[in-house]
Amino acid sequence: MNVVLIGYRGTGKSTVGKLVAERLGRVLVSTDVEIVKLAVQNIPEIVEQHGWEYFRDLETKICQDLAGRDGVVIDTGGGAILRSQNVEGLKRTGKLFWLTAPVETIAKRIGADTQRPSLTGTKSFLEEIQDVLRERTPKYQAATDYIIETDGKSATQVADEILARL
Repeated sequence: MNVVLIGYRGTGKSTVGKLVAERLGRVLVSTDVEIVKLAVQNIPEIVEQHGWEYFRDLETKICQDLAGRDGVVIDTGGGAILRSQNVEGLKRTGKLFWLTAPVETIAKRIGADTQRPSLTGTKSFLEEIQDVLRERTPKYQAATDYIIETDGKSATQVADEILARL
């Protein structure tokens, strides 16, 4: 069984994923890292040259590949839940943990991130987070097996919570 972390950017998936993988003696696989390896480009370059749809196609390929593995910790990109085939594949072989945080916390955590282009291109930073979360929340809710609030908790506390639910 895989441990799959879903949620918006800045909710702690990468940091917590490292701790969970370490404690379970498993490999951590990041869908974003795998996309970059596959495309041989960073995410802003992929989106600028090919668009978001192409990025999502690569993400789906990676999610399908990972669904065929067992015993890994998977740190998904925030939009992995946008395609039902990603969720279905990941759920087949894993438990999905939705890491959540308030908009303000997310904004503080990702404010300096230059590796993710704007999803909307037209809104302020805070408005984009709010709008994208509003759109994705029902999809996260439908996909998840467990909801883990990360605000005000250390990465170790979040990892402990995940491990306790396994």
